[in-house]
Amino acid sequence: MDLGSAKRLLPENPMQAGLPPSEATTDAIDRITLSLINLPLKTPISDAKVLTGRQKPLTAVAMLFAEIESREGHKGIGFSYSKRAGGPGLYAHAVEICDNLIGEDPNDIARIWNKLIWAGASVGRSGLATQAIAAFDVALWDMKAKRANLPLAKLLGAQRDTVRCYNTSGGFLSSPIEQVLDNISQSIEDGIGGIKIKVGQPDPMIDLQRLSAIRAKIGDNFPLAVDANQQWDRTTAARICRILEPLNLFWIEEPLDAYDAEGHAELAAMLDTPIATGEMLTSVTEHLELINNKACDFIQPDAPRVGGITPFLKIMAFADQKNMSLAPHFAMEIHLHLAAAYNHDTWVEHFDWLQPLFNEELQIKDGRMIVPNRPGLGFTLTEQALAWIEHQETFTASS
Repeated sequence: MDLGSAKRLLPENPMQAGLPPSEATTDAIDRITLSLINLPLKTPISDAKVLTGRQKPLTAVAMLFAEIESREGHKGIGFSYSKRAGGPGLYAHAVEICDNLIGEDPNDIARIWNKLIWAGASVGRSGLATQAIAAFDVALWDMKAKRANLPLAKLLGAQRDTVRCYNTSGGFLSSPIEQVLDNISQSIEDGIGGIKIKVGQPDPMIDLQRLSAIRAKIGDNFPLAVDANQQWDRTTAARICRILEPLNLFWIEEPLDAYDAEGHAELAAMLDTPIATGEMLTSVTEHLELINNKACDFIQPDAPRVGGITPFLKIMAFADQKNMSLAPHFAMEIHLHLAAAYNHDTWVEHFDWLQPLFNEELQIKDGRMIVPNRPGLGFTLTEQALAWIEHQETFTASS
């Protein structure tokens, strides 16, 4: 067959090839409600940052919620958060940039993210700016999954229906060791798959005593991790991490300042115990520095901190290329879905702090958290959450 004959077999009008053309479905955002909720904790929480005098005990979590509705009646809800300080700032920044979403097609999530980050670019493209955007971005992904009638994990392409989970909230330094041991027993009874304990005492021997008591309680093989919350310098971290090696930890978290990629890389290369870090970073670029420097074995991005699900997926893609393990920080209601869609080893962090906000409760069985089969993220706000609202504003297409 000559080329001329081949050409004659093609349709004269390219639109005639394949399925017939039809008008694509489009939509528009026409209503957004922003709420700032101050979530009180049952007891004040202290970690190593409190013992070093850098922060005060944590007594509440500021939650920024965005509820978005489209012209066709589709709805999504998302949240961001701040601990100790920054809640009113998150809310104020979200209010300032909110009108940029009105009239936009809610399906164009990546383009909307870029529009929002540039709308407030004079205060930077990380930090508070991205954390405010996160509430919008998460709500748009929630809406998209609900529109498809799929759990978010399924929309993204789930690798698994359950994710290994560990508990943190029972192991803070503000709790005496007797209380920590009781908390661990309860967590294991509830089906938790691993325990993380805070370390970073001014006297490291106190940490070792607490960890020894915990190992004696749970045995040598039950998954145990520690978190120093950035409070060691390089020399101290190297010395203490070597001492911790025989404890068979599944990771040592934030042994150094969150921005010390080089120091974390040196520790990761030196130790058999995996290094975990990344939760305090607020941009894709900062996480990419960790990934490219091989600064950790477990990368720990936080979707509300990096700007939502859109940038989190970029971090996942970079980490996947390096065969890196994933352990998202906090916000299990969001991160369970993202961890379920990751290609490599992953953990999700169980926190019960946010439970009073949501009508639905995530289920744990045999050390794993079960991905809910509800559409979207699968949560709705309780009446108690609505009672805690301190500020609220609604934006509409007609306003």
